[in-house]
Amino acid sequence: MSGTASTLAGLHARKNGPGARVEAKRFRIIEVAMRHFAEHGFEAARISDMADELGIAKGSIFQHFGSKDGLFFEVYKKAACSFSPYLKVPSEIRQAGFFDILRYWLVRTEHFVHEDWIPYRVYLLGNYGTNLALKREINRFISSEDPYGRIEFVRWGLQRGELRKDLDVEVIVSMLDWIVERFQDALVTEELDPGLFRRTGAALEKKEARINQFLDILRRAIGK
Repeated sequence: MSGTASTLAGLHARKNGPGARVEAKRFRIIEVAMRHFAEHGFEAARISDMADELGIAKGSIFQHFGSKDGLFFEVYKKAACSFSPYLKVPSEIRQAGFFDILRYWLVRTEHFVHEDWIPYRVYLLGNYGTNLALKREINRFISSEDPYGRIEFVRWGLQRGELRKDLDVEVIVSMLDWIVERFQDALVTEELDPGLFRRTGAALEKKEARINQFLDILRRAIGK
């Protein structure tokens, strides 16, 4: 067998070998689990129901992910990585600056519910519907992997001279976590979970006014 043929044969074996089959199985489990968690919530989602849909043994899921917490953590990571980072916006929005990018994402929040409701629901469950130990793992993942590109976004805003340079980068990043993302969640939580908040759904004009007020407050806090 020639060197080229041998190389191709090796690639084919790796592509179709046991490792590839394991990864394909994990992928299928995560895909099904994501929908089950989104539809039923963390507590009510049943591993046995997922296994039945997949046509595999319940123990096979535990073999791959260890526990229900371990499975949800992998589902959450996949959901988080499916969202675009802050700076992935149309060029005209990027040229307009830091706070216009924030406005762009806040205005588009409701689109996430309609276009990507399954990963967004999983994201909300990770933030509000899991136990403390699992939430700790999620926080570590967000801090270490930064799937939303928060640090790059903040440094970009600083380079443009739009943000206060007397604040530490991590402080501004935390503002995005604690305030911006929580405000974004509040814009859609009523629609995802009617009755969770006492207020009723706001008209479009009122939501836009709230976004404007929120950005005005944030600009005064961290803007130059």
